[in-house]
Amino acid sequence: MTFSPDGWPVRYRLCATTTFTVSQPSPPRYREPVPELPEVEALAAYLRDRAVGRRVERLEVVAFNVMKTFDPPPTAATGLEVTGASRHGKFLDVHLGDELHLVTHLARAGWLHYREAFPGAAPLKPGKGPIALRIRLDDGSGFDLTEAGTRKSLNAYLVTDPRLVPGIARLGPGVLDVDADTFAERIRGRRGQVKGVLTDQEVLCGVGNAYSDEILHLARLSPFALTNKLTDEQMARLYAATRQLLTDAVARSVGQKAAELKGEKRAGLRVHARTGLPCPVCGDTVREVSFADSSLQYCATCQTNGKPLADRRLSKLIR
Repeated sequence: MTFSPDGWPVRYRLCATTTFTVSQPSPPRYREPVPELPEVEALAAYLRDRAVGRRVERLEVVAFNVMKTFDPPPTAATGLEVTGASRHGKFLDVHLGDELHLVTHLARAGWLHYREAFPGAAPLKPGKGPIALRIRLDDGSGFDLTEAGTRKSLNAYLVTDPRLVPGIARLGPGVLDVDADTFAERIRGRRGQVKGVLTDQEVLCGVGNAYSDEILHLARLSPFALTNKLTDEQMARLYAATRQLLTDAVARSVGQKAAELKGEKRAGLRVHARTGLPCPVCGDTVREVSFADSSLQYCATCQTNGKPLADRRLSKLIR
């Protein structure tokens, strides 16, 4: 077996006269950062600044699969005043009057686009475009909820109480709302690898794939470290890193326009989505572990005592 310069196996010899070639895996495609606590908090703040006090002219459901509730119907929002916007974990909640909430989970590829004006007053027709839902306000402005790509997982709910949304009903405490003792109790109470537990919204809500990579890098912990084996000193580092990183991210994000939030998040990342680039702390190369539909990034020098973690892409090639 021979290897390419970057270490991937490229050829297996079956016998003296027969060989076959194994394709090298493509470099990971860059994915836009998924909205997490800081971005959703910033979107809520942006809506409080721009939309509160306006009345809903029309709620248009463009992609019918996005709306997960049917009673009350979308027409119930017509004429209601936008009275607030808030966040529940990674869910965005737009308050309509005193009785309704438009709750959305932006999932992997969803986003909110605020419009000062829309090109035309005719309702949108269902189609294959990215717009899933549109809110038109009485001053001509409003916002679209969009979702890129073919894999659709953006969800919206029109409810009288946000706790009627199944995902919100299952949320654990907010990750920034707990003290150090509660944080440690919640993390240790769910046995598993620390990255998976940190992103489990039923344990503590608000952290997703990107910020968990960043938190673990700042805490100098392996993403595969087992929660039941974390020392008190390691848990203290994890708690401090979580609070520092998320608090700083919220401070950077709140006040930004919705269109600028993704760029702000990318600019602050040190290891996530930076495979192959130097670690800004030690200069080692940022590495990646790939899974079926996601990946994690880490620095071996900072987090795993210099030992690379097993990458499933490679293990599949050499089975």
